[in-house]
Amino acid sequence: MKRHATAHWSGPLKDGKGTIDTQSGALSSHGYSFKARFEDESGKAGTNPEELLAAAHAGCFAMQLSAFLAMNDTPAEDLEAKSVITVEEVDSGFEVKSSALTLTGKVPGIDEAKFQELANKAKEECPMSKALGAIKVTLDAKLA
Repeated sequence: MKRHATAHWSGPLKDGKGTIDTQSGALSSHGYSFKARFEDESGKAGTNPEELLAAAHAGCFAMQLSAFLAMNDTPAEDLEAKSVITVEEVDSGFEVKSSALTLTGKVPGIDEAKFQELANKAKEECPMSKALGAIKVTLDAKLA
């Protein structure tokens, strides 16, 4: 299986603009810029690579946990996962430092200990967590 996305950029870093297209069409000529990435904390100026990474990590983690819960005969009624990607300025520019996952799950028939065990297993084993092995990945999980 292979998936792809394409980025196009025009102009210098701070004044240039780009677009991102995904294979699925979920993003089609979707704009991104320096301002959207580094200056607009509201996140409304456009997308950025870190936001897309956070979406990928949260989605992957939720799907992996869903599989583990089903194998445990306690399928989830609802999982809400969020990833917060932290980027810090370093001498050579910027660096992704961490992904903080938070999760609220509605899982009938599971006890807290098993829920935490499976959530942590999903955090470790989802493909995006594995790909993010160079950064700190944390999890705060709770049952609704």
